[in-house]
Amino acid sequence: MKLRWKIAQAAELRWWKNYLRRQPVDDYLTAKKEYWLRVMQQLGVFPEAGETILDAGSGPAGIFIVFDHQKVVAVDPLLDRYTDQLSHFNPEIYPNVNFISETLENFTAEKKFNYVFCLNAINHVADINLSLDNLFSLLAPGGKLIISSDAHRHNWLKPIFKLIPGDILHPHQYDLKEYRDMLLERGGKIQKEICLKKGKIFDYWIWVIRHDN
Repeated sequence: MKLRWKIAQAAELRWWKNYLRRQPVDDYLTAKKEYWLRVMQQLGVFPEAGETILDAGSGPAGIFIVFDHQKVVAVDPLLDRYTDQLSHFNPEIYPNVNFISETLENFTAEKKFNYVFCLNAINHVADINLSLDNLFSLLAPGGKLIISSDAHRHNWLKPIFKLIPGDILHPHQYDLKEYRDMLLERGGKIQKEICLKKGKIFDYWIWVIRHDN
């Protein structure tokens, strides 16, 4: 799994470079911000000014880009490479965000967060159970975890994708029930569960999880 994760990380960087190379920076960031605001509207999640937010597995244009009045930490193991290789990622334009290049498994913080966002990232990690344990541990009492992932629609495809791999960017291959179980067994209470996009192989799901610790 560690080797597969390293391959996935290299593929992730290549994907971003290819995806962004023909997109004007300002146009892309404007469209991305509008997308994140629509998602928050669907979820009914609106962090207040001054609240603490973790964007776990943020990528170069994660949900951190919409929070101007909150205290934000963005964590991703590729942030240093994004800084060096992607013109679309400029940490200096986000003065209220503390960017940390670290894996979700190893990230630690002195204080806990009111909101932890992990969007399209949990199936990118090396150790999904350790990452989930850590995300839940980083929530303040009564805090919310907003997490999303592709989920297999057909159980017969999962072992095939695990072996070949059929989805190089994502080391982990689970269905909706498996993701739901992983969230519930850690004491999370699912407040919302929304399918944001349907596909032939995967559906893209997002959950709002309350954790009272």
